[in-house]
Amino acid sequence: MVCHLGHPEDAQPNCPVKTYPEVYAKSKGRYSEEDAKKLMLAAAYVESTGYMKWTRVQELAEFAKFLDVKNIGIASCVGLQQEGSILARVLEELGFNVTHVCCKTGSFNKEELRIPREYKLRPEAEFEAACNPIAQAEICNKEKTELNVIVGLCIGHDILFSKSSEAPVTTLIVKDRVTGHNPAASLYSSYHRAKILGKPSRYPPAK
Repeated sequence: MVCHLGHPEDAQPNCPVKTYPEVYAKSKGRYSEEDAKKLMLAAAYVESTGYMKWTRVQELAEFAKFLDVKNIGIASCVGLQQEGSILARVLEELGFNVTHVCCKTGSFNKEELRIPREYKLRPEAEFEAACNPIAQAEICNKEKTELNVIVGLCIGHDILFSKSSEAPVTTLIVKDRVTGHNPAASLYSSYHRAKILGKPSRYPPAK
């Protein structure tokens, strides 16, 4: 917080500002690199213009417009295919070319990827389609997308997609089936925090 107020010299001795000064010098220099400069400028434009006014979807569209992006990729979970499709239509109506790829593309059997049966949602099933985030990214790469958007990919799959994507990646929806895709809810809720930490809730379930 002292950095937020403009006084890093007041930081505690164990603060990274004091323990890793070389990181700050190096990172500051990297913002002069062309890609970083463009992204930071676009981020600053969206923050200053749409702060507390634009939804995340509108921020996404305005961010892409500012960067003069024409081709946007969407990598969606099959469970949020409807949301991904709505987003695709909205972006297309705004004039973007959209490549929308579902996570189950390719229809690999999980066992082909050496995923044990006990890690399947239905262990008894002979076929259960594996998610394919690497292919999602490669298809976006083939289509020359300039900005890719994650819509509800599972944790781990989102990482693989981001690692394989040639274009910058942002996340619109983070999957959280328990909280209606609002992961922050588990931080605000004492019930969810207690459950995560393995502690009893103050309010036991009603009988």
